[in-house]
Amino acid sequence: MQPNTICLLTGATGGIGQAIATLLDQQGVTLILHGRDSEKLANLKQRLLKNHHTIAGDLTDAQDRAALMEQAFSMPGLRPNMLINNAGVSEFKALSDTNLTDIEYLLTTNLLATIDFTRLFLQRSLPASTIINVGSAFGAIGYPGYSLYCASKFGLRGFTEALQRELYGSGHRVCYFAPRATNTSINSSTVNEMNATLGNCADSPETVAKALWQLIQSQSARKSVGWPEKFFARLNGLLPEVVDKAITKQTKEILTFAKGEKL
Repeated sequence: MQPNTICLLTGATGGIGQAIATLLDQQGVTLILHGRDSEKLANLKQRLLKNHHTIAGDLTDAQDRAALMEQAFSMPGLRPNMLINNAGVSEFKALSDTNLTDIEYLLTTNLLATIDFTRLFLQRSLPASTIINVGSAFGAIGYPGYSLYCASKFGLRGFTEALQRELYGSGHRVCYFAPRATNTSINSSTVNEMNATLGNCADSPETVAKALWQLIQSQSARKSVGWPEKFFARLNGLLPEVVDKAITKQTKEILTFAKGEKL
């Protein structure tokens, strides 16, 4: 990590975002915290050690994205040299129970907005900046009930990998970070009950933030969190039929949760 790192962190008021902000604050990083809710941003800023900066806006709106980036780079004495694209939403539903609005909102939030915000950052940033896109284990493993979410995270993983190779030798660093299930409010009570029933592990936001810090300190372009999810992600790339068999044994039970039939 560069000395005098100035990090623009999106989705800072979410569970993982707050944990990342707290850890980076403790490590002496200067933060520009993004969120939709100004009051939540102010509360987060008040809890941190240093006097950080906040910007509020809706990343799903193209004009807001441009204005947010303009604001981030117009702060006196500050020039962000790290972008952590952490903002995101989830949807646990059978595809047949979704509508076009659901599809457009999730893909815009998780993928289109991240791609465009990264583009805007690159147009302004100095060489040797760092971009970290927060994906998911479901960016490498297709899972029933999460078809929309998986589509967005598979897309984000592909975008990040391509951009990392595109910018090779430019001085920029591009990384993909993939946590598994995390205990935050992004999960509904139904998802929490399903994970408990099926024995799916979930990490604390603080555990995820520590893993992200390890990625920042390393020279790696990618990091996944959690066992056996890391193993299944690799296995799914090599032998997807094996993972098919493991997951489809649970599909019927998963879909009862996705359809709200088991609460």
